[in-house]
Amino acid sequence: MRSTAPSDAGLVDRACVESLDDRLWLVGEVRLDGADELRRHLAAAGTVEAATAGPARLCLLAYARWGEPGLDRIAGDFAFVIWDEPRQVLLAMTDQWGKRPLFHGRAGSMRVVGNALDAVAAIAAPGREADDYWIADFLTLGASREAHRTAYRDVARVPPAHRLRWHAGEAGCRPYWRLDVAEPLVLARRDDYLQRFRDLVQQAIADRLPPAGDVGISMSGGLDSTALAALSVRRAGDAKQVGAMCIHIEASAGAREDAFATMAADHLGIDLRIVPFDALSYDPDWQSRGIRPAEPLFGIVNAHHLRGLGESLAARHAVWFEGEGPDNALAFDRDPYLSWLWRRRDWSRLAGSLASYARVKGARGWLESLRRHARPPADGVAGGVAGGAADESLPRWIDPGLVQRLHLRQRIDDLGAGGDGSHPWHPEAFRSLTGPAWQRHFAGYGFEEALSPVQWHHPYFDLRVMTFLLSVPPIPWAWKKSLLREAMKGWLPEPVLRRPKTGVPVAPVAVALARHGLPAVMAPTRLAGYVDRARLPPADGPEGDLLQSLAVYAVDHWLATRPAT
Repeated sequence: MRSTAPSDAGLVDRACVESLDDRLWLVGEVRLDGADELRRHLAAAGTVEAATAGPARLCLLAYARWGEPGLDRIAGDFAFVIWDEPRQVLLAMTDQWGKRPLFHGRAGSMRVVGNALDAVAAIAAPGREADDYWIADFLTLGASREAHRTAYRDVARVPPAHRLRWHAGEAGCRPYWRLDVAEPLVLARRDDYLQRFRDLVQQAIADRLPPAGDVGISMSGGLDSTALAALSVRRAGDAKQVGAMCIHIEASAGAREDAFATMAADHLGIDLRIVPFDALSYDPDWQSRGIRPAEPLFGIVNAHHLRGLGESLAARHAVWFEGEGPDNALAFDRDPYLSWLWRRRDWSRLAGSLASYARVKGARGWLESLRRHARPPADGVAGGVAGGAADESLPRWIDPGLVQRLHLRQRIDDLGAGGDGSHPWHPEAFRSLTGPAWQRHFAGYGFEEALSPVQWHHPYFDLRVMTFLLSVPPIPWAWKKSLLREAMKGWLPEPVLRRPKTGVPVAPVAVALARHGLPAVMAPTRLAGYVDRARLPPADGPEGDLLQSLAVYAVDHWLATRPAT
């Protein structure tokens, strides 16, 4: 196991080795949520040592006390391996969201497991053969559609919430947890939901704060990250211990991210640094920097700038929070929720939900809906557009031979963009949280940690917080994230609370791609069998096409810089 970055957080055991009487061994990196609760359970079961044990040792003590079911009790950010000498069993597991990766493969009769993909591949995949399915998924989706695959054919990933068990030469990888919420959470009073949200997020923050208590927030002018900053200030107890960074993209100046972030920072009394990101979005010399991710990543084209930014952030705070999560968990699944209540004949809650929806939407919302439905459909919308859907799912520059050999159209039809949308009353929320995009998301932060000493945490992905967000009734709490807007009243400025969700109209990297004409630097021999180079978008082509082709440059660079066989 190899650590990707140094840490002084104190709550994280990184690249650690623990042993119990030379019978049980744990190697890995561990940060736990609710460690004190686990200590209490172990102490009640007679494990006195738990009171002073660190995170990794707690995991080993839980296994020693309860066996494999004891490992189901842990939550946090982790990837570790346990060797049970008396039973001759090897166990390897990753956290519920896969924030920390773990890889495995075979070398003859030997099982190789580790958190450094290249190190595992050097032993288990000496030929460095690429996994064409992984590459094809990355080129078409930006992430693998199957969580167990890696960019190497002979190396597999332990998927999120899975445990690999190896005994007597036989290995199996099975889930130990799945995201699920059976019933909406019903609390007695409206304020109870707001207080529960604030309490749970502050618990998540406390579990991620370093001993000194200071932390940085990656803060846009939106509601999620500013709420995280406000709750971090409350938990830290001193605004001077909390800093913030706002990425400002000139192309989205109309969204005024910097202005809203400044407004929130001034209200909270925290130091805010505005980072102009346009110049950092692309490095013209990226191919000669000698920076190589273990798998193709979009961030390779500005990795040098990310390193500098990470070093700058780490000089201010060792630990930084990012605020993704509520947008997904609070997807407004209105119709599925109402239909679910109807099917259950829960007339009381159905009537209450309809009344609540009418109230929370308000007169302005209903007027907007009437105007929207009164507009005639745009040209082409009313006609059938499904005819070209299969072709549109594949970029035109994908090599036809690859499409045929891997049955890519059928693969995309079968697997789609991933995610499980079968939940009876919150399908979109569950689909968005169980898809492969999160693997890419967390891998990007892991790459940034490998580039610099900065350490990233994701408080909204604390299981306690995420389960609560998914449990609250979508009506009214998911309507324009009413839960956060009401919970943060008095904590954040009114303009921030009232601000609608905004997007970035133009990605700065697309502008940079157009300006530098990247197709001219492609080497066709490395992409043979994957890409028809003649069909790549021209440098002055549409920004969307250029962004999609960014995957091509990431794959090309990875193929060119693979370690020699």
